[in-house]
Amino acid sequence: MRPLGSFLVLAGALAGAVMAQPADAPLLPLDELKAGQAGEVWTVFQGATAEPFAVEVTGVVRNALGPGKSLIICQLTDPRVQNMGAVAGMSGSPLYIAGRLAGALSYQIQRFETVRFAGFTPAADLEEVSERATSQPPQLAATLQASSYKSLQPVFTFGGLSPAVADLFAPRLAALGLDATALGGSTQSSGLIATHGPSAPPVTLRPGGAVAVALATGDITLAGTGTVSRVDGTHVTAFGHPMMSLGDVALPMCAAEIVTILPSQMQSIKIANTGAVIGTITQDRLSAVSGVLGDGPAMTAVDVTVNTHRGTPRHLRFSVARQQQLTPVLVAAGVSQAILGSNDAGLANGFRLTSDVRFPADQKLAFQTLYSGPQGFAQGLNEFVQGLSANLQNPYAKTFPDHVAFTVEPLEDNPAVTLDLFQLSRTTARARQTVQATIAWRDWQGDAHREILDLPIDPAWTGKQLEVILAPGRTLDELTGRPRMISASELRSFEAYLAAMRDDRQSDGVFIAVVEKTSLFSDQTVATPDAPGSIERIARASDESRFRKRDALLPLWEKHLLEGKLLNTIIRRPLVVVD
Repeated sequence: MRPLGSFLVLAGALAGAVMAQPADAPLLPLDELKAGQAGEVWTVFQGATAEPFAVEVTGVVRNALGPGKSLIICQLTDPRVQNMGAVAGMSGSPLYIAGRLAGALSYQIQRFETVRFAGFTPAADLEEVSERATSQPPQLAATLQASSYKSLQPVFTFGGLSPAVADLFAPRLAALGLDATALGGSTQSSGLIATHGPSAPPVTLRPGGAVAVALATGDITLAGTGTVSRVDGTHVTAFGHPMMSLGDVALPMCAAEIVTILPSQMQSIKIANTGAVIGTITQDRLSAVSGVLGDGPAMTAVDVTVNTHRGTPRHLRFSVARQQQLTPVLVAAGVSQAILGSNDAGLANGFRLTSDVRFPADQKLAFQTLYSGPQGFAQGLNEFVQGLSANLQNPYAKTFPDHVAFTVEPLEDNPAVTLDLFQLSRTTARARQTVQATIAWRDWQGDAHREILDLPIDPAWTGKQLEVILAPGRTLDELTGRPRMISASELRSFEAYLAAMRDDRQSDGVFIAVVEKTSLFSDQTVATPDAPGSIERIARASDESRFRKRDALLPLWEKHLLEGKLLNTIIRRPLVVVD
């Protein structure tokens, strides 16, 4: 195979021998295409300047991608491209025949073919996407690909992530239909990115030029690079196939520069740097993506601060697109980079993560969570993604955080402890007596400790079915009638939802509690023990789904112990109070 450098030299020589790229080219109707017609495709081989390569029309496959959605088949006759085939990142490269726009390079026909061919989306289908009106983005949808035609998916690459972090998140993104690699970069920094409004000076895009659609911008970037198919004033159409089949979207359109092309018998790809935000992509459809040059879309700002054991704190600032399934994963990727992507952020002992999620109208959620060792990091990552996903996909309001802030503090000592003893001085007591609870534990590879607590016996406890429970806060939450997952029908507003999310016990340490078995009657998660039957009947008759009755434990007395430690043990002891 001829070296790629030779191809690029040859490209420059051939570029001077062909006519200049057509400006404002009219569309060529599909019915006027004939086998054997010569065409030229414009794309960027390196840098930011588009160059042409030669193709020959083979024919049109009618209804190849669905009713009325045909595909133009061309042989890649240019020796540069015949050796490497259609390249991921060439998606959207415009095809001109006799000075008219015939379509955009978009589909790979097959792999390992002896003569290279490619599929092109007809120009009329590109025009159809560019004329669609925008509305609100729908849920993430899977992309169906026919086995015969594989779209040249844009090369989604991370910038600002170490390869280890990129590999950690690749399966999560793949599950959402997005293949991403670390084979890319970014010329952006946190000082260049705004979450909304003017993002960069006006730029000029031409058909054949490189363009990127970003999902994250700033110190962390994730963007798919493709090629501009058509420019109509400030309106841009690109890719010639769907990005992720999201429909109506609001995603950053970014400048891009091509570093080089990596030829492969499987799938050649362009390596690119993602540049500044230059507009907003509003459509992600079967035949293309399209958008408008100018201001970028509203995004969620993310700030991560890592307080190291030595030296000054490190900061990571980026913005993520507002999409319910992708946003939590991208935020978590940035937090992971802050924790794992540095020489000084050791996690051998664990870390404390403080989060502050701010929604519009000054509504916020603030949490502080402790994690033990590398295993704790994996657990915390999953919990964060699940929690933020639940917030964004709540059934009460379509909302996204304006700002998410995290502070990460690596721990000097592993917070995990081992329980050696939990014992009550007596299991039967009289009113106003004191029962002593003894707790003994050992630090992680460290010292043994013991603490004795006094449990004052309330006369009101006489004759009740009681237990003394030692358990983590989350476990006690569930035992006392607070489920980890709240049914949508139990709440009536986003404000009530956030209030319910805040009503958790601390996640570190352990709680000792005196509890009573009871029946809880709840209204929007606010529970009343042993509610009179008349009240229950009236309430349930008015709104069956809003009210719940369940058996649970009612805390009569509790105390938080071992603050700053982690203990995953639950122990229950009976307690009887007599006259």
